Amino acid sequence: MAIHYAKDGHVVTITIDRPEARNALDLEHFGQLADAWIRFRDDAEAFVAILTGVGDVYCVGADLKSFVKQVTEQAAELAAGGSKKQVAGSQYTFAHSLIAVLRDGATLPDGSEFKLYKPVIAAINGICAAGGLEMMWNTDLRVVADDAWFQLSEPRRGLFPGGGSTVHSARQLSWCNAMEVVLLAERITPQRALEMGLVNRVVPRARLMAEARALADTICSNGPLAVRACKQSAKESTFLGLREALDNELKHSGAVFMSEDAKEGIAAFKEKRPPVWKGR
Repeated sequence: MAIHYAKDGHVVTITIDRPEARNALDLEHFGQLADAWIRFRDDAEAFVAILTGVGDVYCVGADLKSFVKQVTEQAAELAAGGSKKQVAGSQYTFAHSLIAVLRDGATLPDGSEFKLYKPVIAAINGICAAGGLEMMWNTDLRVVADDAWFQLSEPRRGLFPGGGSTVHSARQLSWCNAMEVVLLAERITPQRALEMGLVNRVVPRARLMAEARALADTICSNGPLAVRACKQSAKESTFLGLREALDNELKHSGAVFMSEDAKEGIAAFKEKRPPVWKGR
């Protein structure tokens, strides 16, 4: 299996392990990655996930030798049947590739929609290009090795970066920085990525996973219900007007304040002890 799933306490580490393909993903491995995200979402004891790759490559997106060929050969079928269509006889559907990049609202074959409000940390160990960068847009915190680099290279090949880059870049970065990423299609150094707000931390490669784990442990020390509600409110606000977004925030706030975890947090503060979260 090229997608590894390891759980340590409340932290899950998901590793892309296809060095022979520079950690590019075909439909089978997009499906395995989607399975990992669904497993993480459904595990009540998994609070935070770290996504990384092996070697000197984080992910370069879709495997041009197989995945793109599979999709383009059946473009008409996919257009007619949506993302539920199976591609090239695989057990996985095209929807799994959308879930693999953490796209909210991707529809599974059973009709359910994929949504993930647990935090995801990208530990970018090397080259993060094309679809790999598009996957990164959907993570929440980003730590990058100081010898890695980024590139949204599709325009250089006359292709469109259709994995959310033209949308997420303009929402997550200033306009001119977003256009630097999508129009120039040049390599971006870790330091430049930090300057433009693309990542949170730049660290030596040897410290990458330790830094990512430290961030994960810090999140785990917070109330899991509060953390998820904060992320959910922030994500939902991007689709709402200001008044609606503030009303929606109040809804999440009320639910958290009424939880057992909120009572435990206050009690622990008064008693000067670490809280014991129950996630309810």
